[in-house]
Amino acid sequence: MTIMNNAPKPLAEMPPVAAWLSDMDGVLVKENRALPGANEFLDALRHTNTPFLVLTNNSIFTNRDLSARLANSGLDVPEESIWTSANATAAFLAQQSPRSTAYVIGEAGLTTALHGAGYVMTEQDPEYVVLGETRTYDFNSLTRAIRLIEGGAKFIATNPDVTGPSDEGTLPATGSIAAMITAATGKRPYFVGKPNPVMIRAGLNKIGAHSEHTAMVGDRMDTDVQAGVEAGLRTHLVLSGSTSREQIKDYPYRPFGVHEGIGELVELVKAHIG
Repeated sequence: MTIMNNAPKPLAEMPPVAAWLSDMDGVLVKENRALPGANEFLDALRHTNTPFLVLTNNSIFTNRDLSARLANSGLDVPEESIWTSANATAAFLAQQSPRSTAYVIGEAGLTTALHGAGYVMTEQDPEYVVLGETRTYDFNSLTRAIRLIEGGAKFIATNPDVTGPSDEGTLPATGSIAAMITAATGKRPYFVGKPNPVMIRAGLNKIGAHSEHTAMVGDRMDTDVQAGVEAGLRTHLVLSGSTSREQIKDYPYRPFGVHEGIGELVELVKAHIG
C-alpha cells in the first residue's frame, strides 16, 4: 500500500516568490512621509517586473486619492496597484449577489467601489447594509442601518479595525461603529478586510498570482500577518509601524521573516526569494 504524503511544504521550501503584497501605512509611509527603503522596494518590484499590490484597510479614499497621497510622499504607485478594503468588499458582494442593492455608510472610496461593481445605493429594502470608514457618522444614518438590519438586510463591514490614528489622537473606526450596531441588533457583520483572507485572495486574483508564489509584508501581526498566514503566503513583518519585536511572542503564529524596515526586503525582491 502506498501512503500519500499530503503534508504542506515548509515555507522555506516553497517556490520562488513571483508577486508581492504590501501594506501601506507603517510599511511604505508613516504620517504622509515615505519610510526609509520604500522607494527602493517599489523600484525593485518595477525593475524585476514583479506583480504587486499595495493593501490598506482604509476604505475612505478612492484608489486615485491614495495614489496621489503616495505621490505626495514621493512614492509612485499607480491606482491599479492599490487594493483597499472597499475594493475587496465590492468584489466580494459582486460575487455573492451581482448587481444588487445596498444601504451604505461610508465615504467616496466605498461608494465608488460599489458603484463600479454595479451596485445600487438605496434606503428602500436593500439586500445589504454596508458599513465602512467615515468621519461623519450620524445618529440618523446609524438608526436607519439598525432598522434595515432588523428588517432582514445582511450586515457587511469593510474592516474590523476598532480605532485609527490621527494627529490629535485615537479615532473610533469601523469596528467600533459595527459593535454599536451589533449591540442594537444582535447581528454581527461579516468583515471583508484584513485579517480576512478573502481580501488577500481577491487581491491575488486581481494580479493573477498564486499564494505559493506570493509574499506579503506588513506592520501588524493581528491583520497583515494573520491574513497572510491564513491565505498561505510567506509573511514579512516590519518593525517600522505598529508592532514591536517583543510583541511577536504574544501571537500563536509567526511571520516568515522579521525586519527593521521595508528596505531590508529589497534584495529579496531582486533575487525572487522571500
